[in-house]
Amino acid sequence: MTVLILTCQQDVTTDMVVAGLHERGIPLVRFDPADLPGEAALSAEFVSGDFRGYLSYDGRLVSMSGLRSIWVRRPGEPAAHASEPSEWLTAESGQALYGMLNSTTARWMNHPCVAAQARCKPWQLRVAHRSGFAVPPTLITTFPRVARQFAAQYREIVVKSTSGPPRSDPPVTLPTTRIGPETDFSGVAAAPTLLQKYIPKRADIRLTCVGGRLFAARKISASGQVDGRYGTTGQAWEPAEVPDRIARAVHDFTGLAGLAYGAFDFAEDAEGVWWFLECNQGGQFGFVELETGQPIAEAVASWLAYTAA
Repeated sequence: MTVLILTCQQDVTTDMVVAGLHERGIPLVRFDPADLPGEAALSAEFVSGDFRGYLSYDGRLVSMSGLRSIWVRRPGEPAAHASEPSEWLTAESGQALYGMLNSTTARWMNHPCVAAQARCKPWQLRVAHRSGFAVPPTLITTFPRVARQFAAQYREIVVKSTSGPPRSDPPVTLPTTRIGPETDFSGVAAAPTLLQKYIPKRADIRLTCVGGRLFAARKISASGQVDGRYGTTGQAWEPAEVPDRIARAVHDFTGLAGLAYGAFDFAEDAEGVWWFLECNQGGQFGFVELETGQPIAEAVASWLAYTAA
């Protein structure tokens, strides 16, 4: 039985998991949907109630009936590397590929439909509330008046992206930015804007959940630091204990969201409360493993290699 990994060719995090699967002797195919059509080819046949599907890539022919699991890591957009790419070709290739993969009995980390829902920030915050996390008061609005009222109520707030940085070349960064009630909010009418109460933090927390296994890491924040992704603090990530309340909330969140994998970000305040910021269904873990030694890649490889009794 084969593990199919959907990702780009250059991804160190994937390399770590691939090494773990090789150690277990698990056959795998690392495939970038951007190479379909072109370097990759597929065929799916539905006849008399029977389904037969095949994917050809990098000299390998993979039968859909022989798939053990599918890891959606960092896949390219279907047909992105085609000689004549187009929106139509991307749509056709995506429908064919994911339609065929959805017809298998393989288990997913994470299923594309589940992942797409989990990326929607308003839905994610609602599930976080239901799961029992401490969630900062948050507003998403295109009404300048409502934005001004929110800022007046909480005084210190941050503005952040709802969907993440736009795809562009060169890449664009959109750090979370601290603002005050004196800000001119007229611009929020141009696009939905996410505002959130500012949480003074003493540390950043990254908690990686792999099939129910939890790996938490903590890094002390610099004074007044807002976005832990940017800038250096001189501090390293260190392993952290997971409070029981957080463990239960993570279990509930992943169950409600249908996620086999999730990378949770928290802001730890002066009282030790972990405030939920987001859950990235495809978040990086390589940097945490390299600094803490936590066996996250081994956990992913173990989940992908699992065979039901």
